Amino acid sequence: MAQNNTITFYDLTMAHGATTSPFVWATKYALKHKGFDLDVVPGGFTGIMERTGGKTERLPAIVDDGKWVLDSWGIVEYLDETYPDRPMLIPHESVAALTKALDAWWWPTAVGPWMRCFCADYRDLCFEHDKEYVTASREKMLGMKLEEMQAGRENRLPQISAAIEPLRKALSEHKWLGGSEPNYADYRILGPILFLASVGKQPALAEDDPLRDWIERCRDLFGGLGRHPGLHELYGLHVPEGGPEPYMRESWRGGIYKRNTGPESTRAETEFITKRAE
Repeated sequence: MAQNNTITFYDLTMAHGATTSPFVWATKYALKHKGFDLDVVPGGFTGIMERTGGKTERLPAIVDDGKWVLDSWGIVEYLDETYPDRPMLIPHESVAALTKALDAWWWPTAVGPWMRCFCADYRDLCFEHDKEYVTASREKMLGMKLEEMQAGRENRLPQISAAIEPLRKALSEHKWLGGSEPNYADYRILGPILFLASVGKQPALAEDDPLRDWIERCRDLFGGLGRHPGLHELYGLHVPEGGPEPYMRESWRGGIYKRNTGPESTRAETEFITKRAE
């Protein structure tokens, strides 16, 4: 069990000192959710094997009283199994299933596209000794030069913002993805947004984005965990002339909502779809 309520946490940061990995961000929030103090081991992309004594070449990783635990999801499972008397990250197995589904939508819809929009910034902001690795590895993954991939992002960013409307819908009716209180679903989705703040030299969300309230409340959690001074501005997205709206400014009526409360509530739609063309 954690000595003096402290768990060793292996961080992954940029040169400005803020965490970068979405998975590491989510894990940092998970540990604080459980009420632990963190003994942080900082560092960048290279040298992870040396820092961890050969235990892993990927982060996040934690050490709890000598026990190594790897992988963001593995750490969440470990924390809930080992400390069930503390606030649960996954309070019910349905939360695990829905979080995995939400995460599977989130990455191809927003996280991957954001990464491609800021891949050169990503390289420029990392430690000097990490730049060669970041450049070579990301160009191999992307199949082109980082500058080429990042080019034209001003046209793509509004499209990415518009595509995450389902998240806005959910958070327009609920304070947290966890309902009345945050849980790991909130942290898992927040992680990539804080990654965006870590590497994005250009705002990716509108100044008045409805998600701003939830994001800022998340950043305030645990003594302002998401407010590292090295993070960049998230809001102030510029939309090129003729570009798409970055979010729906009229109420979105798709999905689950109370629609049928009797004939009067559906009459206008019924008349519209049954009325014969003149």
